[in-house]
Amino acid sequence: MKKILIVGATSAMAEACARLWAQQGDHLFLAARNAQQLQSLAADLQTRGATKVGTRVFDANQHDQHAALLAEATQTLGGLDTVLIAHGTLTDQDRAQHDVPYALAEIGTNGLSVVALLTLVANQLEQQGRGAIAVISSVAGDRGRQSNYVYGSAKAMVSAFTSGLRQRLAKKGVHVVTVKPGFVDTPMTAHLPKGPLWAKPEQVAKDISQAIDKGRRIVYTPGFWQLIMLIIKTIPEFVFIKLKL
Repeated sequence: MKKILIVGATSAMAEACARLWAQQGDHLFLAARNAQQLQSLAADLQTRGATKVGTRVFDANQHDQHAALLAEATQTLGGLDTVLIAHGTLTDQDRAQHDVPYALAEIGTNGLSVVALLTLVANQLEQQGRGAIAVISSVAGDRGRQSNYVYGSAKAMVSAFTSGLRQRLAKKGVHVVTVKPGFVDTPMTAHLPKGPLWAKPEQVAKDISQAIDKGRRIVYTPGFWQLIMLIIKTIPEFVFIKLKL
């Protein structure tokens, strides 16, 4: 039985993870901005088998709330051994190119707030000498592309931060999983046309859960994105700048 904190719990991928863990009888603490959605999700998870479900209305951009969230989750669950950080927004690239405050706010939500929260989570799990942290980054962070480089730069920050954190915590009994989804069919991407490269949240959730259980380090989901991004990363810059990606 795990004792799991899920940040951004009402996102589609996080909800799918929570349902898997509820079916295993795990203890869950859910943090998200929308109180009504939180309560609805908590009730659903209890019917699916979660032995304990706590909730807290939480805005990750309010960094002064991070310590209180960890304290409440730990107390409610009677400990804490697993943390999934899944909050984020999908940046409007065109707006970000012309609206500096908006661009910085998006980097704050998708990058800086994750770094701030991870710092506290890492210290707590390091002190207890065990645990797992899974962080949803993105394939968009592997190489900046004109279509989403503001969002991608924030995710690149997350990927680099978790890489260093993983190296630091490996010696302390804590393992860190960097999750890199490709295109996922969620309410956040409902306005985008879908194709064969798109995955369902349930598939991503299964990959995340298995990565935590097996101690994997970097997970592309679905797995074919690892090859796609390897190809994209190896394209010479003089060729890359001419592509419409």
